[in-house]
Amino acid sequence: MRYSPFCERISGEGVAAWDIHHKAIQDKRAGRDVIVLSIGDPDFDTPPAITETAIASLRRGDTHYSDIIGYPDLRAAVAAQHKRRSGQEVTAANVAIVAGCQPGLFAASLCLLAPGDDVVVLDPMYLTYEATIQAAGARLIRVSQRPENHFHLDPKDLEKAITAKTKALFFATPSNPTGAMMSLETAQAVAEIAIRHDLWVVSDEVYAALTFGKQHVSIGGLPGMGERTVTVNSLSKSHAMTGWRIGWMVGPEELAHHVHALGLSMQYGLPPFIQHAATYALTHDVPEVEEMRLAYQRRRDAAVARLNQVPGLSCHVPEAGMFMMLDVRKTGMSAYDYAWGLYKATGVSVLDASAFGPSAAGHLRVSFVVDEASLDEACKRIASYTNSLPGVAA
Repeated sequence: MRYSPFCERISGEGVAAWDIHHKAIQDKRAGRDVIVLSIGDPDFDTPPAITETAIASLRRGDTHYSDIIGYPDLRAAVAAQHKRRSGQEVTAANVAIVAGCQPGLFAASLCLLAPGDDVVVLDPMYLTYEATIQAAGARLIRVSQRPENHFHLDPKDLEKAITAKTKALFFATPSNPTGAMMSLETAQAVAEIAIRHDLWVVSDEVYAALTFGKQHVSIGGLPGMGERTVTVNSLSKSHAMTGWRIGWMVGPEELAHHVHALGLSMQYGLPPFIQHAATYALTHDVPEVEEMRLAYQRRRDAAVARLNQVPGLSCHVPEAGMFMMLDVRKTGMSAYDYAWGLYKATGVSVLDASAFGPSAAGHLRVSFVVDEASLDEACKRIASYTNSLPGVAA
């Protein structure tokens, strides 16, 4: 039997990068001594007040169909938060509620792109971008963010990549996997390029609430960008709600209408009790959110201090998020061989970051989603393994 060519377009090369993570999860479930640093799933529980709101909603019987792109009060809460963060003038009419940031990216791809379009992505990029963009029949054009610049964009490189076929620019700020943030100056340069070439911009800002001392810049709030920017976000990382599957898109009103049409043929709305919980999260002070951000910052500082002392290793200090890029090139090993060697020797799982793009070759993505004692133990094991390698001085 034949399958649609669509199936080939959504099977990007990055899928194999997760093999080490799946192995680690399997081994951990079997009771083996494993420390998982290969995924961005917070180790914290969802704040209790949010969970209790969902439970109360369930007990009220809120288990029926909901509005396709979200209840008005939730969309209004998203609009208010986005306006506070970005300065962009938006209302509930600019918002579509979707089942997380990834479905938002997918919906943006289907609603904005067409076969034959070129889409510029900033490399390294999150693994799913490849399949998400190819699903619409568009082609990825990678722009390198080089490690010698700590994976920050040089706008001149972006300008060189634009052609007559370029339709859109996709990026994440703060970045997954690098933790790098786009500065105001860089965002302004990107905005100028987008306006000059009449491009859509899809900005993935799921880590915007987890910054460490730098101000997040939302490009949709810059002059002339509201009409051409789709901002995608969720509560997954900021509120430890990855399993709740709740996120949103902010963009032109017409986009919300298109996402509504897409939703009619796909997700058909989200559970009411989850929407009520999300509305609470966005309209109330939830102290655990700041506590989690500070915990990630402590973990970052501890891991950087520990691993930067290890000969052969070098950390790129992340400005946000729950990941760090660890440079292992001086060990003489590829990141793939190092990651698997580390796991087999110590039970610590990390990702070969080259799966996120050629710019990340020789680097590992290390996550901070374990408690500080476990992270310290993982760093000790990484140091021990590295010191055991031939040619690496202890």
